[in-house]
Parts: sequence; C-alpha cells; structure tokens
Amino acid sequence: MSPTAVATLVVLAVLAVLAWALTAYAARLDRLHHRVETSRAALDAQLLRRAGAAEQLAVSRALDPATSLLLASAAAEAVAADGDAEREAAESDLSRALRAALSPPAVRALRADPGGRGLLADLSAACSRAVLARRFHNDAVTQTRAVRSSRVVRWARLAGRAPLPRTFEIDDEPPALDAADQDGPGRDGPGNERGSGT
Repeated sequence: MSPTAVATLVVLAVLAVLAWALTAYAARLDRLHHRVETSRAALDAQLLRRAGAAEQLAVSRALDPATSLLLASAAAEAVAADGDAEREAAESDLSRALRAALSPPAVRALRADPGGRGLLADLSAACSRAVLARRFHNDAVTQTRAVRSSRVVRWARLAGRAPLPRTFEIDDEPPALDAADQDGPGRDGPGNERGSGT
C-alpha cells in the first residue's frame, strides 16, 4: 500500500471518529433538552395541582373568610401568571400564603373535621410533588447547561438555536402541616404551656 493511501485511510479514520464523537454529543444534548422539556411540563402540572389544592381549601369554608380570600387570590395569580419571572413570583407568593394560612392552630382545626383532613392530605401531596418536580427540573437544567458549556459543543455549535435552559427558582417551602402534631395537646410548645400546678 502506498504512503498516500495509508495517509488517506488515517485521515478518513480520524474523520469517522470525529463524526461519531460529534454525533454522540449531539444525541446526548438532544436527550438532555428533551429531559428539560419533559421535566418542565411535569413541574407545570404539579404547580397547577398545588394551586388547585390551595383553591379547594380556600373555597371549602374551613378557613376564616379573610384567610380564604388571601389563599384564593394567591392561587388564582399563580395559575394566571405569564412568563417565568412573573410565574416564579406568583408561585413564591402562593407558598407564603399557604404558610400564613396554615398555622398550627388552623391545621389542628382542619384535622378535627373529616373534610378538612382530606383537603390537607391533597394539599400536602401536591406541595411535596411540586418540590420534587422542581428539583428534578433544576437538575436537568444544570446538567444540560454543563454539557452546553463544553468546548466541543460550543465549537461545533451542536446546540443550534435552542435557547439556554434556565432553572425555575421559587420559594416552595411547604406549610408545616406536621407542626400541629408536634404542638398538639399534652406537649410543650408555643401557645401550649402546661399549667404550673402539679
């Protein structure tokens, strides 16, 4: 085999390996972008479920009218928010409204009512799923951004025109629905001091 043929084969082999590597990077990036889109759709669904559970609690007449109005308003704003910045602010407001509405005495009163127990269970599940969905989404975004920041992806423009994904940052700390158990009758806690008599 002539030196020219050997050199040609070496160049073709290098090009084939390079093409394979770029194809693998592009496929991985495509999977990551798909994962971001899927996790964002799941996050949106869980946030809507949380707002729905908050609205159900607000209209149940289990809370006082002022608290119900505050909660219903925050839930409606979270559903109606448009754009990430507005949505993040509205979802954070809903989290704060839930924590304000569901103080330990309010939670104890709701648990004393069979209907209230169901509403609390639905809300607790919705809040927990929203926290997990946001965590999964932000993890997917972080991984995608890490791959997109590599030199190979930038040099070969493998991301194309796909926008750089961003994390969804909200205050999603759920209300302390278990605090009522800890502060319940027979335990020392705020507002539950035992009598001094023995």
